[in-house]
Amino acid sequence: MRQYTALSASFTGPVSGSGPPTLPLVLLHGFTQTGASWAPIVAELQGRSPIILPDAPGHGGSSQVRADLWRTADLLVGTVGMPALWVGYSMGGRTALHVALAHPDQVEGLVLISSTAGIDAPNERDARRAADDQLAARIQRDGTSAFLDFWLAQPLFTALPPGSAGRKERLANTPDGLASSLRLAGTGSQEPLWARLAELRERSLPVLLIAGEVDTKYRDQAARMASAIGPCARVMIVKGAGHACHLEQPKIVSAAISALADEIGPASSRHARG
Repeated sequence: MRQYTALSASFTGPVSGSGPPTLPLVLLHGFTQTGASWAPIVAELQGRSPIILPDAPGHGGSSQVRADLWRTADLLVGTVGMPALWVGYSMGGRTALHVALAHPDQVEGLVLISSTAGIDAPNERDARRAADDQLAARIQRDGTSAFLDFWLAQPLFTALPPGSAGRKERLANTPDGLASSLRLAGTGSQEPLWARLAELRERSLPVLLIAGEVDTKYRDQAARMASAIGPCARVMIVKGAGHACHLEQPKIVSAAISALADEIGPASSRHARG
């Protein structure tokens, strides 16, 4: 069996210099996207920090990688190789949470956008796993382009303008890669992590939970996660935005990411103060 030690990733921004070390930012994309899908956010954050843009298993340059979320966390830490502020959208948010729990020394802070800690009820989780498997079969049957027509037409993305959806970047994905991602890292296959959120509170890890105002399901998830984490977590609601609020309002979301990075300070300073 082939072993993977890292994921495909691009790096941008300052990586060395004579000034104080800056906090790296790791941006983890959602399902059907790639690292390139963060372009609107990168455009706002460019120049302030090193930015690392991995392609998740089954996506983009990592389309041949097969991994569940715990294994993905290990691969990401091997790819990034330094403590960072981890930012994840949807599937990427669930991934970032796994990184924080599996590799706490590599996480200086979390920004979770339109994300969740999982599905509690076993029957609901089983139903979601079955639905994810049906979606995976649909991707393999219809191909990436046809599946994206269906995927982006969902009510979840009603507030996302077609020009902001990044369809070109999404077309870099393969049917088999996307299908494997759903089956191995979909919400149905993920163990619920609600009981472990207290670990973030015990570490006083700064956590920012972002959701769109009209995305009521994930707005409620953000509130519930913040309550479970405690005082080190806070919620930001993006007015008028939906599930992909970071693509709909990139200036607002990038400003929030930048502000949290400034609060945390230079790389590894949080651990040094602890």
